[in-house]
Amino acid sequence: MVSRSQCSSINAGSERQITNKGSKIETSNEQGQSSADTKLSFSAGRIVLLVLLTIGLAAFFAFGLEKFVSLNALKEYRETLQGWVANHEVVTALAFAAIYALAVAFSLPGAVFITIAGGFMFGPYLGTMYVVVGATIGAIAVFLAAKYALGETLRAKTGSAMKHMEAGFRENEMSYLLILRLVPLFPFWLVNLVPAFLGVSLRTYTIATLLGIIPAAFVYSLLGDGAGAVLDTGGDLDLRIIFEPRFLAPIIGLAALACIPIVYKRIKAGKDGAAN
Repeated sequence: MVSRSQCSSINAGSERQITNKGSKIETSNEQGQSSADTKLSFSAGRIVLLVLLTIGLAAFFAFGLEKFVSLNALKEYRETLQGWVANHEVVTALAFAAIYALAVAFSLPGAVFITIAGGFMFGPYLGTMYVVVGATIGAIAVFLAAKYALGETLRAKTGSAMKHMEAGFRENEMSYLLILRLVPLFPFWLVNLVPAFLGVSLRTYTIATLLGIIPAAFVYSLLGDGAGAVLDTGGDLDLRIIFEPRFLAPIIGLAALACIPIVYKRIKAGKDGAAN
């Protein structure tokens, strides 16, 4: 027979088991609810981010702001721009870099004309510096937005194909990014987005962007520096200057240097494979 004390122990044990099970179920429900809330907030955040980017791009055209990023605008407002620099150089420089960052962040057209304006306003060296700072900040914003809003979703949709591309790209991500930045054949906005989808680190992306855009920024700032004399004679600026041998040859040379680590790794891998 079971004693009264044994019955009490059994009942107490049963109650503890029931309590523990209840706690586990409650904890599980809380974790599930927390996960659902987090997923919902992430989805809402991504949607809001994409909507803001779309609104910014649409507002640019809706308010006719594209007319201010053209050679005609430089001709029309050249005296005003020069006056701002002469009277408020620091504020004008900060405003210029901020405008450039916003233009890049919202992937607005006309970055080349803004670069030329920078050279016209500040000269080739300071103009290049302000352009590089503004463009890098804007590019980082695009990179983070794309990585946060679309990166994970795109990887999930594409599956192994994206992972294979990501693995190949990340083996030499600095070299690949420098090549994409240096060679003036790839749209700037596209080079801002692709690394975000391929899992490139923010540090590598920032360094490659900062260094890779300097040559082209300097060429167009140099063009802007001489814009005043050209406009005085009634001439037009030739935006194809970047493809002239005197400018293109050094840029291609830098791109070739960026290829060296990739070539070296492939040769070394081939030798190691043959040795095995």
